[in-house]
Amino acid sequence: MADDDGAELLSSDAVAGLLGAAVEHAGGTLESWALDHIDANPRQSTTATYSAVVAWPWGRRSELLGVSARAQGPTAADSRAEIFADGEREVAVWLYPNDPDLPGLARAAYPSSLAAVLSGSGAVAGPLPPESLELEMIAYRPRRRAVLRARVADGPTFYVKVLRERLFADVSERHALLADAGVPAPPVVATTPDHLLVLGALPGTPLARAVFDEAAPCTAEDLIGVLDAMPPTVAGLGRRPPWSDAVDHYTAMVAAALPAQHDRLHALADAIRTGLAPLPPGDEPTHGDFHEGQIHVDRGRVVGILDVDTIGPGRRADDLACLIAHLSTIQRMSSAQAARVRTLLQAWVPVFDARVDPVELRLRAAAVIISLATGPYRGQEPDWQRETTAMVDAAEALVRQVL
Repeated sequence: MADDDGAELLSSDAVAGLLGAAVEHAGGTLESWALDHIDANPRQSTTATYSAVVAWPWGRRSELLGVSARAQGPTAADSRAEIFADGEREVAVWLYPNDPDLPGLARAAYPSSLAAVLSGSGAVAGPLPPESLELEMIAYRPRRRAVLRARVADGPTFYVKVLRERLFADVSERHALLADAGVPAPPVVATTPDHLLVLGALPGTPLARAVFDEAAPCTAEDLIGVLDAMPPTVAGLGRRPPWSDAVDHYTAMVAAALPAQHDRLHALADAIRTGLAPLPPGDEPTHGDFHEGQIHVDRGRVVGILDVDTIGPGRRADDLACLIAHLSTIQRMSSAQAARVRTLLQAWVPVFDARVDPVELRLRAAAVIISLATGPYRGQEPDWQRETTAMVDAAEALVRQVL
């Protein structure tokens, strides 16, 4: 089958029939739809979500529909969704929040059920009326994970991680490990049998906002220091491969979305792979996904780190490269914001160079950028082709500095 991974079907108007059939099966009529997010794994699988307007017997409502197609046909997990056929292909279709791999999402998505979790766990004092709880979706990777913010009126704010079953115990363990060591990670205030992890809010401001402030949000030494504060036991956890190990995978994804960049991407991947090949995997405690969105600062100091799901053994250069890559690819900045970020990079990178090998740092940062270059297409950004090309430019610039 030419479209073995389903990417062509799920990104074209041909998917309309499947969406309409799924909505009709659920008792509604599909009035309109638009591609919202697409996650393609070339030659293996594709998952997409669609913003839709559906006419139900009780009225019209905006909905989010999800579809997964696989080269080898539906899996056991797909059977938790509805299976529909399109010619020779069978696909899994679901209506948000009934994600087949995130059973807890249906509980987290509604104030009534989440309020019961917060009340029952003692995270809030006494019964919590659902109307006093404001929910906001922060991130949703279909069939992978979701994060929601839950604000209690005149009360605290919580963050709810919706996890897959196989990850839940490991993520809970990592939060407990860091809490015991005094590392400023979010406290776990509640868990549920369907794999929700409810976290307390960190103090301070996300570095993702503070990088645009006139005053320096923190020093490079502070950033290294919070990583060095992780206990040695982190190095004994299961190893998560660094982003650079998957450079060929992400290169294939970006090249499939933007064929004009195919040759340049593969040349970069070859350079990165060759340059990093002699290096051992490393046994330092690492965060695994260290960037400005994961760091909180206050009055010029780092006061917390988020998303500790990925902590484990690695190389300090992995974490510092991840931060450089993210800061180098922030999209849609004003000229003043871009200048501010450049100033921070000019101050921080020499400090990072003194801690880790500068060549390794840049090659790993370039690999992270290639992984990030999948984002504009996945999120169906209005100008995703230009944004993707700009990211490839940034990766190439780093490689050229050292090779």
